[in-house]
Parts: sequence; C-alpha cells; structure tokens
Amino acid sequence: MEFRRMGHSGTAVSHLCLGTMTFGAESTEEQSFRMMDDYVAAGGNFIDTADVYTAGASEEIIGRWLKARPTEARGLVLATKGRFPMGGGPNDLGLSRHHLTRALDASLSRLGVEIVDLYQVHAWDALTPLEETLRFLDDAIRQGKIAYWGVSNYLGWQITKAVHVAKAHLFAPPVTLQPQYNLLARDIEHEVVPACLDAGIGLLPWSPLGGGWLTGKYKRDQSPTGATRLGEDPNRGVEAYGPRATREQTWTILDTLQQIGGPQGRSQAEVALAWLAQKPAVTSVILGARTPEQLAQNLKAADLRLSPDDMARLDDASRPSVGDYPYGQKGVDQRHRRIEGGR
Repeated sequence: MEFRRMGHSGTAVSHLCLGTMTFGAESTEEQSFRMMDDYVAAGGNFIDTADVYTAGASEEIIGRWLKARPTEARGLVLATKGRFPMGGGPNDLGLSRHHLTRALDASLSRLGVEIVDLYQVHAWDALTPLEETLRFLDDAIRQGKIAYWGVSNYLGWQITKAVHVAKAHLFAPPVTLQPQYNLLARDIEHEVVPACLDAGIGLLPWSPLGGGWLTGKYKRDQSPTGATRLGEDPNRGVEAYGPRATREQTWTILDTLQQIGGPQGRSQAEVALAWLAQKPAVTSVILGARTPEQLAQNLKAADLRLSPDDMARLDDASRPSVGDYPYGQKGVDQRHRRIEGGR
C-alpha cells in the first residue's frame, strides 16, 4: 500500500480507502468486521463513513469494531460526514451551526471516539452562510473534536470560495474533496480538479468502479441480472443501465481495460482503480464493497502501477465530450491567445 499526504495536511493515508456505505445495509456486521480486518491486514489505514450511511448504523458498526480492535484502531485515520437529514425537524439537516453541532457530537458518540481525523460536509448548502459553516469547523478543530475538514460533492467555484473565505477569516482551510470520479465520469476534470490542484486539496474519489460497470460484469446488449446492484433492482437497472449501455464509449473503455489487464493477469477493476489512483490530485481512492470477496479483489490493485502508455490509452478511450467552448479547442485557443486589443 502506498501512503500519501491527505491533501496539504501532514497526515499520511493509504492510497486505497475503505468506504463503509454498505455496512449495516448490504453488508452484515460480521461481513463488515471481516472487511475492516482484511483492509487493515492489507496495509490500509483510512476508513470513510457518514452519519446517513444506514441511518447511523455504519458508524455504530465501526465504533464496535474500534472497541474490539484497540491495536488496529490506534493507527487508523477516520473520516465521517454531516449534512443530510438525520431527523424530521427543520434543523435536522444542512450546514448550520445548530445542525452540525449535534451531527458531529452524534457521530463521535456512535464511533466511540473523542476526535475524528477528517470531518467532511457532505454537500453544498445554499441556505446557510458559508462563513457560519466554516466558523463551526474551525471551532471544532480548536475544541479538539476534529483534526481536519473537507468537502464532498462541491463544484469548482464552491471549492474556491470556501478556500478564500477560510483564508480571509483565518480559519483552517479544507484539505480534501470527495467527488464522484472514474473512467465513466470525468467531468470534474474541467473545473473541480484544477480548483483542487490550485488549493492543494486532495481528491478522495467515490464510485471508482462506476457502480460496478468497470468490473466488466455488464455485457453489451444484455440487461443486468443476478447478484449485481443493477440486476437485483429492476427499476434501478433500467434507469442506470440504459444510458451507459447505449454509449459506444462505455464499451470502448471496457475493451481497453481488458486489453491492458488481460496480458498482465489483472482484472478490469484492478486496472480501473490503478488508473484513478494515478490521476493528478488523487490522495486516496474509496473502495466500496458489499462482501469480503469483493474487497479482496479490489485490494489487488494496491500494487498495480500502470505505464504512461497504458494511462494514455485509458485517457483517450474515456475522454469526456467537451464541445468547442469553453473547454474544447476554441476555448484553449482563446485562453492561450495573446490579446492585443479587442477580443
């Protein structure tokens, strides 16, 4: 396992992170315990959760595991999130001081810890003044309840605004962003990744395998069935399978993964995870698994390093459509043109 600084902080985390959204829902407590055991045994030290994962059950399972494994717990970097509803009241959601005070305390209680290493705001809140949220996070650091803070699902301008508001008020700045990012979803490269690189913010990509697509389990002209997320939920399957199945680029990406991984004896999932781990600004890739067997397969990517040629092949196969302006060639020409009077 490779270790990297968590954004611009001094804390080192493994480049593969264990995501726990399945704990208490798709994964039993016994399976969840085994996945945490296996992850730590593989050299990982970074576990990510959130209060809304199975209505707090994920944090509770992790808390019981931490209590039962004091030696393993000592070296872990623990991350959780707050923002979404945990009750039916008008203040039981959002990024206000009122809600986050209670959300953070509740998370600490469920996890059975006095401090969480990384506390992330789960999404933008247009109703709460940004200064209020950032002051709460800075106060939580000063109170010893969190070590660092980050954001999730923010746009480029939102990241940059948070960075500069924090700087203007001398608040601790954000160190990470948790976005969706994979070979099938690269649109964050237009604005979000540059904003993170500019601010020294580390990416913690979620859904690195595109909901299972990049494992190769789905086939052209064959609707998903059986023990897959799309196969087990027909309504979700129709909604999520159709748009990607009808894109020729989807199958080009899958073919390229197989062409690169096959000769090396590597699965498509391993290659997809390795590609993402090598992208600019990425600190740690979040692995989400329903079973210990799925996690074991994904952890095989820990020692895979793709060549520049293989990275370029995957970049070309998955390149997002950008149109002509502002991200296409006309936009590039406009940005790099020396303007001598007029436009």
